[in-house]
Amino acid sequence: MKNYHESDDNGGRFFLRLLVAAVAVLLGLFVLLHQLYVLQVKNFDYYHTLAEDNRISLLPIVPQRGNIIDRNGATLARNFVAYTLEISSRISDADVKETIDALSKFIAIDNKDRNRFQKFRKENKRLDSAPIRTRLSDEEVARFIGQRYRFPGVDVQARLFRDYPNGKLASHLVGYISRINDAEVEYLETTGDAANYRGTEHIGKLGVEATYEADLHGVTGVEHVEVNAGGRAVRRLKSESATAGSDIELSVDIELQKVAEAAFGERRGALVAIDPTNGEVLALVSMPTFDPNLFVDGISSADWSMLQEVGIPRELRNKPLLNRAIYSAYPPGSTFKPFMAMAGLTYGKRKWTQKISDPGYYWFGGHQFMDDKKGGHGAVDMYKSLVVSCNTYYYMLAADLQIERIAAFMPQFGLGSLTGIDLPGEATGVLPSPEWKRKRYKTKEQQKWYAGETISVGIGQGYNAYTPIQMAQAMATIANNGKRMRPHVLRAVVDSQGKRQEFPPELVTEVDVDPEYLANVRMALEDVTRFGTGARAFAGAPYRAGAKTGTAQVYSLKGGKYDKSNERMRDHSWFIAYAPAEAPRIALAVMVENGGFGAVSAAPIARQVIDAYLLEKHAEAPAPEDAGADDDTAEGVTVVEHGEEEEQRATPAPPPIGSPDSPVPARPATVAPAPAKPAPAKPAPEPAPTPAPAPAPVAAPSSPPPPPPAPEPAPSRPAPPPVSAPPPTPPAQPTPPVQPEVTPPAPPAAPAAADEGIAP
Repeated sequence: MKNYHESDDNGGRFFLRLLVAAVAVLLGLFVLLHQLYVLQVKNFDYYHTLAEDNRISLLPIVPQRGNIIDRNGATLARNFVAYTLEISSRISDADVKETIDALSKFIAIDNKDRNRFQKFRKENKRLDSAPIRTRLSDEEVARFIGQRYRFPGVDVQARLFRDYPNGKLASHLVGYISRINDAEVEYLETTGDAANYRGTEHIGKLGVEATYEADLHGVTGVEHVEVNAGGRAVRRLKSESATAGSDIELSVDIELQKVAEAAFGERRGALVAIDPTNGEVLALVSMPTFDPNLFVDGISSADWSMLQEVGIPRELRNKPLLNRAIYSAYPPGSTFKPFMAMAGLTYGKRKWTQKISDPGYYWFGGHQFMDDKKGGHGAVDMYKSLVVSCNTYYYMLAADLQIERIAAFMPQFGLGSLTGIDLPGEATGVLPSPEWKRKRYKTKEQQKWYAGETISVGIGQGYNAYTPIQMAQAMATIANNGKRMRPHVLRAVVDSQGKRQEFPPELVTEVDVDPEYLANVRMALEDVTRFGTGARAFAGAPYRAGAKTGTAQVYSLKGGKYDKSNERMRDHSWFIAYAPAEAPRIALAVMVENGGFGAVSAAPIARQVIDAYLLEKHAEAPAPEDAGADDDTAEGVTVVEHGEEEEQRATPAPPPIGSPDSPVPARPATVAPAPAKPAPAKPAPEPAPTPAPAPAPVAAPSSPPPPPPAPEPAPSRPAPPPVSAPPPTPPAQPTPPVQPEVTPPAPPAAPAAADEGIAP
C-alpha cells in the first residue's frame, strides 16, 4: 500500500513544468505588452494615418481641359459633361463578367463596350475604375441608381468629354486626345507629372492637343471624403480645387481653312498659308483628313481599320492620318528655280540680263536633258527663265554653280532643315549635297556624287525633297524682303482667370542676298501671274500676286512619253505664291499629289484661297482644274522680252491696296514694302555661259532618297530653333569676256521633250 506521506519525484517535475509554463506565459505577456506599446504608443502616428487612409479617401478632381479657338474666336475643340458607368479595379477579373452580365439586363451594353472596357482595364491598371458605358442618358442613370445597392464597386461618375465640333476640318492641325497608355504613364513619371495626371484618362496625341498639353491640361485638385467599408463616400471633409486648363488661341482662320480644304475636293495634297510679316500660320491643310472624334473614347477596331485602309493595296492608299503639310517631303520641281536664280546672281554666275540660247535641250556628260518646250525658248535671260520656267537655263546654271554652292546657299531659306513650327512630327526634308550622300549611303560607289546629278537638282528634281511648310516659309521669306520668320500656330494663351499671354514674332534670320537681286526675282514672280505660267489662274484678279508653278516628276520617263492614264504615276503639282505684291499679307505653298502640271491643279487652289483671304470670297466648291494650262505655260499670253517689258508694264494695273477703287481692304503695314523695281534697260547681247566640259557619265541614283527621320515628341511649348547662319558671302567673280551668243550643238537622236520642271 502506498504511503502518501512519502516524497514523490514526479511532484518535483510537475512544479518544474509549472514554473517553465509560468515563465513562458510571462514572456508571451511581455512580448504582447511590448507589441501593444509599439502599436499604440511608439508607432501611433503611423498606424493612425493608415487607419485614417482607410476611412478617408483622397479623390482627384480632374481639371477641365482648355478650349482651342481660332484667331476670330471660333471653337475648334471644347468639352461637355456626360455620365459614365464605371467598374472598380478592385473587382476581380472572375467577377467582372458576371457583374457586366447583370448590368446589361437594364442598361444597354454591347460587344463594342465590352471589348473597349477589357482593353482599357488591361492597359490602365493604375486607375481606380474603368468605364463600361459612356454618355449615359438620364433615364439610364435613374435605372442604375435604383439598383445600385446590388452592385458594390460599380458607380456612375460625371466626366468631361472632348468634342471637335468641326469634325474633319483642320484635324491634322488641331489633333486629338485619347486614352493614356502605359508608355505615356512612364513618361509622365520620368518628368514628375504623374501626380498631376491622377484621375486623368486622356492626353493629347497629335497636333495642337499634343504640343500644348501642359497648358491645356490644367492642375489636378484633391477632395478628402470619408468612406464606409464598401468604399462608398459618406461625407466630404475638405477639398482643394482644380485649376482649369488654359485656352489656346491659334493664328489659323477656320473660315480660310474651310475654303482651302474644300478647294482640294477629293484630291490628295497639302497647303500651308503664312502671314510673311510675322510667321503666323493662316491655314494648314493635309488631304485627305479624318474625324478626331473617333479617338476620344478609344477608337474601335472597325474605325481603325478604315483609317488604316485595311484591304486596299499599299500603293493605292490615301493615308488620311499622314500630315502631308509638315511630314511628307516631295521634289519641288520648278518652284526651286527662284532660289537657284538668286544663287546664280549671288555667286556671280549670272547677270540679270545675261542671255543664253535655248534650243530645247542641254547636253551634259553624254546625256541629253530636255527642255519643257519642244524647240526651246530661244534667247532666255533670267527674267524670262522664271516667267516661262525654262529648264535649259537652269541646267546650265546648275552646272556652273556646282552642287557645293547650291547646298551652301539654300539653307538660309529654310530648305532642308526644320522650320520650327509648333506642331509635332515635322520632317527635315532633303537638301542634297556630296556630304549628305556620303552619310546616306554605305558603299563607296553609292556615296560618289556625279556631276550629272547636279543638273537634275538645278530644276528641283533628283534628290531634292522638301515639305510644303518649308516651301511656304521659303516663299514667305522672298515676300518679306529676305526676313525669314519662324512659322507658328500659337497666337495666345488665355488662362482660367482670363489673363492673356501673347508671343511676339520670331525672326530666324535675314538672308544674305542683295536687295536688288530679291527685287528682280520678285518682279519676275509677279509677272508669272501676268504673262507666264500662272497667268491663266490669276486672270482677272483685282490684286497683283507673285508666284511660281512647279511640276515634280514621280518616275523617270527614260526617253518615253508622259502617260496620264495612271493617276498614281502622274506628276505632283506645285504652286507657291504671295499677295498682294506691293505689301504681301499671305504667302502659301500648294502641293497636289499626282495633280499633273502646276498650273493645272495647284494654281487654281491657290487662287481660290488668296481670293478668300483678301477679298472674303468664300467658295465652298472644289477649285476646278485648268485643262487649258496642261503645258504649264500661259496659252495665248505673250511673254515680253526686256525691250518690250516697260511698254507692257504701262498697261493698267489693279489699283493700289487701300485706295477707293481697290476691292482689297487696307491693312497697316508691319513690314517695309519691297524696294521699287527699276525697269531694266534693254541690254546689249550678253554672252551665254560656255557649256561645262563633259564629266564622267551621268549616273542615275542607285536608290531613292531616304524617308524623313522619325519625329521626336514635341515639348509642351517647344523652344525656338537655332538661327541658321547664312552662307558665306561668295568671293567676287571676274566678269566673263563678252562673247557672241552660243547655241549648243545639236547632237543626233534627241529623245522626246520632257514636261516643265522635269528631268529625263
